[in-house]
Amino acid sequence: MKNRFNKVFTTRKPVIAMVHLGALPGSPLYDTKTGINGLIESARSDLHALQNANVDAVMFGNENDRPYELTVDTASTSAAAYIIGQLRSEITVPFGVNMLWDPMATVALGAATGATFVREIFSGSYASDMGNWTADAGKAMRYRDRLNREDMLMLFNVSAEFAYSLDQRSLADRAKSVAFSSIPDAILVSGQITGEAADISDLKTVKNNVPNLPVLANTGVKHETVEEIFKIADGCIVGSALKYSGDTWQSVDPDRAQDFMNRVKKIRSQL
Repeated sequence: MKNRFNKVFTTRKPVIAMVHLGALPGSPLYDTKTGINGLIESARSDLHALQNANVDAVMFGNENDRPYELTVDTASTSAAAYIIGQLRSEITVPFGVNMLWDPMATVALGAATGATFVREIFSGSYASDMGNWTADAGKAMRYRDRLNREDMLMLFNVSAEFAYSLDQRSLADRAKSVAFSSIPDAILVSGQITGEAADISDLKTVKNNVPNLPVLANTGVKHETVEEIFKIADGCIVGSALKYSGDTWQSVDPDRAQDFMNRVKKIRSQL
């Protein structure tokens, strides 16, 4: 694996847990009654529940900003920055950000908040719920560097949710190509939508074809599947499984989060 990734994630098979921000200003589901303070308190509760469960990192994301956009509203990104800023002194683990589905907004948010890593669709062309979608890894990475954040890891999701790849090369070929052409710090493999698991066969294929890069399961990791996934993947990003009733739109359940990390601890002890 690349040294940059290992310097941030010092534990084998790191677990990156999602802090799903509530719908932000500028999005249709924004709750004007609870406002920004409500968003801060909700994020604070999730953050502390996850850190108390000893996750290895957290990632702030705007999954609630539906319908999703390819160019995120500036108000949403600004609000996300404000919320993270209010919580910054309480974050005790490495943290990342993701503003769906906008690489430039994601990089800007990461740079502004001092994030350790960012996640996005940085490469490829897709037909999606949001329309035709073509990412530009070179533009996003150069933007990161212009913001003097060369240290900020870039995690490339190579199988976009809510979308169909217009690149008809196999997933393995696309992963190999991205690893060569776009110098990602890790490759992520996803299911079709948030909370839906990536196929084990896809994880195997990608890992076999980019053995020198960390490969993470990006969606749908559950308590009952994490052991099987960790036989292949170098880590995971998990959100829905740690929520009450495993529901993406609920808050983090401290008991579910603790149980998940207890299972991970046992798996690691057997490596």
